[in-house]
Amino acid sequence: MARTCLTIILAAGEGTRMRSAIPKVLHEVAGLSLLGHVMRAAGAAGGNAQAVVVGREAERVDAEARRHAASVVIAEQKERLGTGHAVLAARAAIAEGYDDVLVLFGDTPLITAQSLQPLRAALAEGAAVAVMGFRTDAPDGYGRLIEEDGQLVAIREHKDASEAEREITFCNGGIMGLSGKEALDLLDAIGNDNAKGEYYLTDCVAIARERGFKVVATEADEEELIGINDRRELARVEALWQARKRLEMMAAGVSLQAPESVHFCFDTVIGADSRIEPDVWFGPGVSIGEHVHIRAFSHIEGAEIGDHAVIGPFARLRPGTRMAEKAKVGNFCEIKNASVEEGAKINHLSYIGDARVGAGANIGAGTITCNYDGLNKHFTDIGANAFIGTDSALVAPVTIGDGAYIASGSVITEDVPADAMAVARGRQVNKEGHARTIRTRNEQFKQNRRKG
Repeated sequence: MARTCLTIILAAGEGTRMRSAIPKVLHEVAGLSLLGHVMRAAGAAGGNAQAVVVGREAERVDAEARRHAASVVIAEQKERLGTGHAVLAARAAIAEGYDDVLVLFGDTPLITAQSLQPLRAALAEGAAVAVMGFRTDAPDGYGRLIEEDGQLVAIREHKDASEAEREITFCNGGIMGLSGKEALDLLDAIGNDNAKGEYYLTDCVAIARERGFKVVATEADEEELIGINDRRELARVEALWQARKRLEMMAAGVSLQAPESVHFCFDTVIGADSRIEPDVWFGPGVSIGEHVHIRAFSHIEGAEIGDHAVIGPFARLRPGTRMAEKAKVGNFCEIKNASVEEGAKINHLSYIGDARVGAGANIGAGTITCNYDGLNKHFTDIGANAFIGTDSALVAPVTIGDGAYIASGSVITEDVPADAMAVARGRQVNKEGHARTIRTRNEQFKQNRRKG
């Protein structure tokens, strides 16, 4: 859309029902703040400028907003005098002169760009005010959108509605679009002659109608307009977001064996024909290729996984993990800040951190890279086609050459050349009858302890 657009996001609410030291809009759904979800939707809808109205913990909300839009305008609402008053905190941004002005709420993370587009289209078609509504079978408590001849004539609060108006199921969702040319005049005309002495954004509808302007309503799904006020609603929205994401994944060709048990993050990317078994958790920054098999009870964040890789079950991939094509990480393995190259295998009970595992290498069960000395992290380089025997400890910094063989139970502290075998363990000594001596000694010790 060629028209310019300013999105004003109201994020100054106290959020007292959250019972939290964290500002409400900074609570997360699918690993992303509520504010972040709304800002992403606004940007996708063509909002080329954004203003966030802040209140409590303004600096923290400011910092989060700038994570998503470096040029965002931050406006502070110092007094809580209603939604109309909150929007005017961004007066300077509005005055710059945009074609469209959208007003969104920072606690409605399910809103989509697809639902914001009709709001902008209505403004492009000459509306001075466009209100987003939703239809519900349980409208009690919501303001009703009253239409005549295709235009919105009033927003009637439930307590003020007539019996006939209460039968209306088209309700006000709160989100509004204003013509940039008329926005400041309409907002400045809002009065506070009401029981609370507050300035209500919804009054723009009546003011615009009195001035002969076109006012319309657009429609979105009810769940997109759910606002979060407490932890129960936060959990409900998380569940709705996850359900939506699971459907998107399956529609894109990803198999979910038990969809309800898989937890996605806002930025999870999975290629077609990949299979996800039950109880898999994806954190931020996960990108998975095609034909990948993620087995049950795996935990993955900050990882890139190539085509045809196999992960799990019970695998943990931490940030910085890069799995190449056909690489394999098996049960009870943890990988962190490591590159696992094509066809390499880490099958059982291993920790690989700050390392490279070369193509075709095999890491035996119980192998660990000893990467931390108490102050600094060190790198382990394992060459292509190397074989690391069971229960080996590789003390970084250390390099294992291509095709090298590490004997089981070794503690490797020095570099191993290519195609060499390294054995680093004590020689076995058998002492005949000594086990009997040890048992006798231990039994005597136990009896003496009881007597004492």
